[in-house]
Amino acid sequence: MKLARFGPIGAERPGIVVSSELLFDVSSLVRDFDHDFFAGGGPKWLAAEAARHSVDLPPILLDGSVRLGSPIARPGKVVCIGLNYADHAAESGMPVPEEPVVFMKASSTVVGPFDDVYIPKGSLKTDWEVELGIVIGSEARYLEDTDAAAAAIAGYCVSHDVSERHFQLERGGQWDKGKSCERFNPVGPWLVTSDELPDPRSLTLRLDVNGERKQRGTTSTMVFDVFEIVHYLSQFMVLEPGDLINTGTPPGVGMGQKPPHYLSPGDIVELEIEGLGAQRQRFVAAP
Repeated sequence: MKLARFGPIGAERPGIVVSSELLFDVSSLVRDFDHDFFAGGGPKWLAAEAARHSVDLPPILLDGSVRLGSPIARPGKVVCIGLNYADHAAESGMPVPEEPVVFMKASSTVVGPFDDVYIPKGSLKTDWEVELGIVIGSEARYLEDTDAAAAAIAGYCVSHDVSERHFQLERGGQWDKGKSCERFNPVGPWLVTSDELPDPRSLTLRLDVNGERKQRGTTSTMVFDVFEIVHYLSQFMVLEPGDLINTGTPPGVGMGQKPPHYLSPGDIVELEIEGLGAQRQRFVAAP
């Protein structure tokens, strides 16, 4: 099942995607795709209820006039894994980590897959990063193994971990300040539930800037795979239903170009992950 949220910012409604051109409004069945929905086993329950009430669900045409929001409501937290592709670590001039590099990103950064992204005031080095996103489906704490980790995952999505490298690496402190700028995490267009994608470890990722291919990779080259990441994180924090995990980016980011190339107002970034859909954002100066 593919879950999406549609409508104006702050007033999104939940839907089930039928095709790239159609979804069904399920707001009569569920309030939102949020913590409570996932904690209550929402995806499995919704699939059954939608089948029972299919004739009563309003169809919504995805004809460009309907905005898609993030397929999940604002998560309790966004946890990110850095340097999780060996070739990206190399282009960043950093060693391949022996354990996952973990940092946090403000949950307020989460926006829709086609929303404009703001280049922050004072930015010198706004960069792109296509990533596989994991959405947690049940509380995960001190998981015993990777099988338990797999069972705790609700689904997967395209996540754009936008970064400001000057803020991140040259302004002191932790990475968070270069990761948490306004609108710095477009998510979607939909969430593919884990029953439809039982093994996400060989998906192709790509990202283009103004029509030029910048990133191409596969999740098969992750240093730490999806299930290892969830298991690892659960040893240090409680992962809650609806939380988002960004799993790292393949090579080709702006910082790694020769010479480095960063985003400017008017640039268009398009990104896609096999089986999970595509995004498109225009970068604009922060108001």
